[in-house]
Amino acid sequence: MGSTTAELFSSLLGLWLLLCSCVCPGSAEPRPPPDKIAIIGAGIGGTSAAYYLRQKFGKDVKIDLFERGEVGGRLATTAVAGQDYESGGSIIHPLNLHMKRFVKDLGLSAVKGSDGLMGVYNGEKLVFEESHWFIITMIKLIWHYGFQFLRMHMWVEDMLDKFMRIYRYQSHDYAFSSVEKLLHALGGDDFLQLLNRTLLETLEKAGFSEKFLNEIVTPVMRSNYGQSMGINSFAGAVSLAGAESGLWAVEGGNKLVCLGLLQASKGNLISGSVMYIEEKTRTKQTGNPTKMYEVVYQTGSEIRSDFYDIVLVATPLNRKMSNITFLNFDPPIEEFHQYYQHIVTTFIKGQLNTTVFSSRALDQFDLSAVFTTDNPDLFINSIGIVSPVREKDNPKPSTDGTYVWKIFSQDILTKQQILKYFLSYDCAVKKSWLAYPHYKPPEKCPSIILHDRLYYLNGIECAASAMEMSAIAAHNAALLAYHRWNEYTDMIDQEDLYEKLKTEL
Repeated sequence: MGSTTAELFSSLLGLWLLLCSCVCPGSAEPRPPPDKIAIIGAGIGGTSAAYYLRQKFGKDVKIDLFERGEVGGRLATTAVAGQDYESGGSIIHPLNLHMKRFVKDLGLSAVKGSDGLMGVYNGEKLVFEESHWFIITMIKLIWHYGFQFLRMHMWVEDMLDKFMRIYRYQSHDYAFSSVEKLLHALGGDDFLQLLNRTLLETLEKAGFSEKFLNEIVTPVMRSNYGQSMGINSFAGAVSLAGAESGLWAVEGGNKLVCLGLLQASKGNLISGSVMYIEEKTRTKQTGNPTKMYEVVYQTGSEIRSDFYDIVLVATPLNRKMSNITFLNFDPPIEEFHQYYQHIVTTFIKGQLNTTVFSSRALDQFDLSAVFTTDNPDLFINSIGIVSPVREKDNPKPSTDGTYVWKIFSQDILTKQQILKYFLSYDCAVKKSWLAYPHYKPPEKCPSIILHDRLYYLNGIECAASAMEMSAIAAHNAALLAYHRWNEYTDMIDQEDLYEKLKTEL
C-alpha cells in the first residue's frame, strides 16, 4: 500500500512539474539569445530600447544603434549667448516613472521646473493671469470659470490613474503587440475612444464651457503640441498633465539620459543613415539556414551593410524624417502616412515689450510665460523666460529686464515680428523641428510588429508624443521582442491584466 502511494505521489509530482514547465510564465528555458540586434535611431526611444534589450537578452548579444544626427534626437540643447538651453523635449511629469528611474540609475540629477507666473493673451489683452498669491489665483479662476478648473484637474487625474497601470504591467514583463491593445489594457474601450474623438468633442460632451476651453485648454495645446482642440483626446490629456505643477528636467540637459542609456546598454553607436532593410536567408555557424535582416546604411561617403536577428526602428517612419526602404518583404511593409507638425523654437535674449500684453510698465510686469489663444492674427504659440540646462549657469537677476525668452511658432519669425514683442534684443537663435505628429482623429496607430522580428516604436506617438511615451514604447518593444524570440506567448496581449495583478499577493 505504501509503495503504491509513493508511486502515485511520484507520478502526480512529475505531472505537476510538467504542467508548470508548460504554463508558468518565464519558467521554460529561453532559447539562446540572438547574436546581433539593430536599433535605428538613438533618441530616447532607441536608447531606452537598447537599455531594456540588454536587461532581457543579457551581456552576450551585440546591440548596434544607428544615428545620423546626434544622440538624443528630439531631445537637444541649443547654445544662446554662451549657455545651453533645452530646444527639444524640455519638461518631465513627476509621475513619469521610467524617466525618474533612468535619472536615478544613471547617477544624473533632476532640477525643478520654473515657478514663474503665467498669463493668457488673446491677441488684444491678457484674459487671465496668475497671482503671486495662490488664493488670489484660485479666486480668479472661480470668478472667470466657476469650478471647471477643478473638474479638469479631476479628469486628468483619472486619466493618469489608469495610465499608471502600465508600470505594473511592465514590471511583471507583460507586453502588447499593438498600441491599441496597450491602451485597452490601461483603460478599456474608454481609452480607445479617446483616440477617435477630438479633445473639443470630449470636453464639450463633458460640459466644459467654450470660454474655459478657449482661454485655458487651447493655450496649453498650442504651447505643448503646436495645435488646437482638434487633436485626439488622449494626446490632449497628456498635454494637460504637462501643465500641472511639479514638472522637472535633467540637470545638464535631458539628452544626457540618452547618452547615459547608450553607455549603460553597452550599445555600439554607428554614425550613419539607414537606407534599406531586407530580409534574407543566411547560414549561421550552426549550419542551419536562418532568416535575418540585412541593414544597408551610409556612413560618410561609404555604403555598408550588416546582418541582424532582430531590428527595432526607433525613428519616425516619415519620408521627411527617415527615408528607409523596406525591400522584398512578403507581405510588403505597410506604407506610413504619419505626418509631423512643423514647429520653430526661437531663443531671444532681449528686453520684452510688455505693452503688447499689458499697460503695466516693464518693472511691474511679473509674468514669466504667456500662452496664446487660437487667434489667426497671432504668429506665436507661447513665449516664456527659460533657464540654462546647468543650474550653475543661471544668470543673476536681471537689472535691466533682459532675459532669454523661448518662443514657439509655426513659422520662422521675421525681424519685424520679433521687434513687435521686444524693445531690443542681443541675439536670436532659431531651431526648426518636425516635432510631433499632426493629430487628426480618428487615429490609427502604425503596427508595432512590422514583420517577424522587425519592430516599430514610434507608432505610439499617434496616441501622444512625450519622452515617457517613447520610454514606455521602448520597454514594450524590448519585452515583445524577447517573448516572441522565446515563444512566451502567454506574456503577450493578456486580457484583464489589471484584475489579475490586483489579486496577486
